[in-house]
Amino acid sequence: MLTRQTFEGCLLGLALGDAFGAPHEGGPLERLVWRLIGTTRHGERRFTDDTQMSLDVAESLLAHGGVEPDDLARRFAAGYRWSRGYGPGAARLLKRIAGGATWQAANRSVYPDGSFGNGGAMRAPVIGLFFADRPEALVEAARVSARVTHAHPLGEAGAVLIATATARAALGARGVAVAEAAAAACDLEPFQTRLALARDWLASTTATAPPTPDAVRQHLGNGISAPASCVTALYCALRFIDAPFPDLLAFVASLRGDVDTIGAMAGAIWGAANGAAGLPESQLSRLEQRERLASVAARLQTMCAARGA
Repeated sequence: MLTRQTFEGCLLGLALGDAFGAPHEGGPLERLVWRLIGTTRHGERRFTDDTQMSLDVAESLLAHGGVEPDDLARRFAAGYRWSRGYGPGAARLLKRIAGGATWQAANRSVYPDGSFGNGGAMRAPVIGLFFADRPEALVEAARVSARVTHAHPLGEAGAVLIATATARAALGARGVAVAEAAAAACDLEPFQTRLALARDWLASTTATAPPTPDAVRQHLGNGISAPASCVTALYCALRFIDAPFPDLLAFVASLRGDVDTIGAMAGAIWGAANGAAGLPESQLSRLEQRERLASVAARLQTMCAARGA
């Protein structure tokens, strides 16, 4: 049975990776904008849409005891704020839902084949935790939760990969074992090629110099698509799984690109593996809505424990 420490570690790790990664996101203009809006009036670090939509997923699970896509769509649309850094495609889609469109129509209204961005994956750690003791249901739950906004098979596959990795890390797996579980659940290219390389890097002896940020960026990616970010986040989390959390954040920031979302996914996996006690208090104390995140995590753990009993 997963503990409250595990649930809190995952949600708080996700939010820290998001909030402390956001200032490094994008080019000079994006970084300037976030410098202006990236802190609350109390001086706390603001999180982005990564954490907001993860909270939406968590609170929907608490309300319904499972994945209810109609409710997810309503929560995603109601939670939308431009200042959370939503991408333009997501903004248009959520505004359509808020205006009365069904999610089944809206999720292909911007991209006819559906989005293969990493938006479904960034909120998938919550699915991984909730279904960690029900692996037969986890894959479909991750797909359905992603499909509300990311209907492309690659967008759904990224969510399956991150949810599976989070579940395995929460259950005590480490290193290559987590990557292998993710590869078994996500069999699409280009994920498989990237996962094979990540497994090779993780299995290398300590005498072999680990790949540089340039190598990770070149071979695994640092972009906003699911293929160009999900394996990167998984690799970063597993490479630093036994290192201090700030070391993970610093490496993710050095990759540039979609730093907040890669940081959120990597931070969630790290936090699920190490628990909330492993997260740095110096950063937690500067995170907005820390108490809300911890409360949601505790309620999820209580629901899952009751289900198991």
